[in-house]
Amino acid sequence: MRDILVLGGGKIGETICDFLTMTGDYAVTVADRSQAALDRLPKKPGVQTLVLDAADVDAMAAAMQGRFAVLSALPYDLTTKVAEAARKAGIHYLDLTEDVASTKAVKAFAKDATSAFIPQCGLAPGFISIVAHDVAQRFDRLDSVGMRVGALPLYPSNALNYNLTWSTEGVINEYLEPCEAIVNGRLASVPPLEEREEFSLDGVRYEAFNTSGGLGTLCETLAGKVRVMNYKSVRYPGHRDIMKALLQDLNLGSRRDMLKEILENAIPATMQDVILIFVTVSGWKQGRLMQESYANKVYGREIEGKLYSGIQATTASGVCAVLDLLADGRLPQQGFVRQEDIRLADFLANRFGRTFARAEDLAAEAPRLAAE
Repeated sequence: MRDILVLGGGKIGETICDFLTMTGDYAVTVADRSQAALDRLPKKPGVQTLVLDAADVDAMAAAMQGRFAVLSALPYDLTTKVAEAARKAGIHYLDLTEDVASTKAVKAFAKDATSAFIPQCGLAPGFISIVAHDVAQRFDRLDSVGMRVGALPLYPSNALNYNLTWSTEGVINEYLEPCEAIVNGRLASVPPLEEREEFSLDGVRYEAFNTSGGLGTLCETLAGKVRVMNYKSVRYPGHRDIMKALLQDLNLGSRRDMLKEILENAIPATMQDVILIFVTVSGWKQGRLMQESYANKVYGREIEGKLYSGIQATTASGVCAVLDLLADGRLPQQGFVRQEDIRLADFLANRFGRTFARAEDLAAEAPRLAAE
């Protein structure tokens, strides 16, 4: 049984703990600086809790000693401290961050490390990078890669057409920080909330615009190999303009704590959400310019009698699937591991990765299962 430390006792940390303990293959300790947060976690046999301040690198390193891996479900601004502690303890490190600067710091800690450092194991970055790289591999030469992801309420009922489905700090950060992209074949930084577009999927109209972090390390991986590549968050029409007014016109972008308080006291959370994943790649196959797209919608679901929102299920399944693949020896056991190093087929065949499997994915896998 693998011994895992999960940092963060919030909704995602709780879901990761639930999913791992369902298997019987992992012993889980959930750590948080708040005893109240730990007290809210459901009591489960074999699950331990620990009060731990993630700002204390030495205390974290001590808590990590002898464990197989640490999974960070903490806010992005604590990422580098967790990675530093994992380096000191010599254990595998996985996180869910979308913050570009934090990932670069993790990469530095991974250099010459004796364990694996795998950041960005969630939805975007994370699964979206695995899909985009898989589709891109089918072309002889690439032209463009577009990645679109949205965590959306099923029943929008306010002017923002939005509900808080995940970290408020994370949403604010991706709306404010510069966005990586490839423009005319070169790495570029583009402003958030810009380059708005509209599209329809299954008869529903959406908007998409630049946000930070969703490309993960794919920008570096495909630099020099593609003319245009970008990532945009998907929302219902009208959302971008209101957020732009709040962040820029009212200058709440420079007062993040105030904006967080406003949003969390005015915009309710919801368990009724849909995760939209849309990738479009164009390029040349056998001398002909072609386009191939991947589209998927993932909804909340009940697992062993407990309801999980779509964002809970996808985010936790992502990092749990990567942990499984690491434990099975299917991923490098040391150094920096990118999401695009993970084969989509391996991910979807995993017990956690099946959360993302579409009907056509399951049909494609049926012959392999029949042969086993």
